[in-house]
Amino acid sequence: MDALYAMKNRRSVRAYRKEQIRDDQLNAILEAGTYAPTGMGKQSPIMVVVQDPDLIAKLSRMNAAVMGMDGDPFYGAPTVVIVFGNPSAAMTWLEDGALVMGNLLNAAFAVGVDSCWIHRAKQMFESEEGKALMRAWGVPNDCVGIGNCILGYASGPLPSPKARKADYIIRT
Repeated sequence: MDALYAMKNRRSVRAYRKEQIRDDQLNAILEAGTYAPTGMGKQSPIMVVVQDPDLIAKLSRMNAAVMGMDGDPFYGAPTVVIVFGNPSAAMTWLEDGALVMGNLLNAAFAVGVDSCWIHRAKQMFESEEGKALMRAWGVPNDCVGIGNCILGYASGPLPSPKARKADYIIRT
């Protein structure tokens, strides 16, 4: 798929079917994440892939707790990719992780998978419960959650794109 087409047509999806994405799709999405630009080529981000429904429910509950709500902020998505950055590994850790998230989102659309960036990964993994998960996964304790990329197949039509604002670009 043309890269510009994917960037222009990808939308955040907030309702998913229970059907798990295919391994070939997941592998392509994750590979795209590893090719995100990173400061000085340090490749500091780490991605943790979760497809276990019970663990996703736990992560969703942790995310909802940050907002003080009870709903499912992961919208029933069957796959979650958590992106971490490591401030000790690179001065550009936050930007590097954000670029990984962008690559994941665009690559998902390119291979027929829907997605959404869910915030609050930082707060989730600052908690004791989050730190315990990081230890279990082998994620260094100085890493910081950057984002949760939820993946799956939309349960309905994709949202329509919003018009781009008139003053998005300033040419000098």
